[in-house]
Amino acid sequence: MLKEIQIVLCFFFVFVFAILYEITLQSGCVLSCMPISKQFLTQEDIMSQSRSIIFVETTDRLEPPPLVSCSVESATRIYHDRPVVFFMKGLNNSTWLDSNSTYTAFSLLSAMKNVFIFPFQMETLFQETPLLPWYHKVNATQEKYWVHISSDASRLALIWKYGGTYMDTDVISIRPIPVTNFLAAQASQFSSNGIFGFPYHHWFIWDCMKDFVQNYNGHIWGNQGPLLMTRRLQALCNLTNFHNVEDQSCQNISFLHPQRFYPIPYPAWRQYYKVWKRSPDFNNSYALHLWNFMNKEHKTVVAGSNTLVENLYKTYCPTTYKALIQGTEGSGHMQQNKTE
Repeated sequence: MLKEIQIVLCFFFVFVFAILYEITLQSGCVLSCMPISKQFLTQEDIMSQSRSIIFVETTDRLEPPPLVSCSVESATRIYHDRPVVFFMKGLNNSTWLDSNSTYTAFSLLSAMKNVFIFPFQMETLFQETPLLPWYHKVNATQEKYWVHISSDASRLALIWKYGGTYMDTDVISIRPIPVTNFLAAQASQFSSNGIFGFPYHHWFIWDCMKDFVQNYNGHIWGNQGPLLMTRRLQALCNLTNFHNVEDQSCQNISFLHPQRFYPIPYPAWRQYYKVWKRSPDFNNSYALHLWNFMNKEHKTVVAGSNTLVENLYKTYCPTTYKALIQGTEGSGHMQQNKTE
């Protein structure tokens, strides 16, 4: 009798597990009410809702630096009910890591309930897209900007295949983006590709991939990135200058005002690393792009410096701040300046 009861209970728990699994995937609450361990969810399960926040690392490094960690963590806090997916080229089946990894940043990100870290291979990612023939033809060793070019291609393919919102790994999220189909203006009549969102298989992303291949020029930085997005948008819309903090819309695509992500423009990127007498409120912004590509001086966040970027870390990625900034206090040096 006892054996029969054990068998019945076993089938009961399997049945309940299956029901909860289906509810998790279909209810739109993949994370906030997730009843099962992350290890049972596949990449397809996580990405199936077209709601993911997507980050990409196209180098082989396995230890995310503090700014990358902050970007991912801030997204997990602002989008706590959505999957935050970090694709890392350096990962593969033989280098899979988890929350017990000796890499501090990797470990702390892996421990966050809505963060999912997956390996990816460009060969596989580009299947069934216009990018695959280009990828087979291009000689990566001869490309001056290959890391950036491969990242530009990968983000397009990921959004095409899965949908969601792509963000650069130097973007700190501060409040939710209220639209789903959008491009981010870096300036009037000029689009960035550092953050954008579309549902899966959206025609605009397909057109971007075709343009990527047809107008490929690896010698011009950004030709496959912000210049491509701007070309495609200009082909569709009569772009005008922004007035006040008002977004534009064309072909059901929102073109978001530069204040939404770029309140500090790239020529002034050092302002993030200075001490402000009065910190800006960024009330018109959804996220802040820190222009890490411009940071040739390798400025870093220093604990106790009271710089704008330190205060952003404290507010929007406190776990990263405590583990990677306070935990290494005294290891860095940065000259401080004051600004209004």
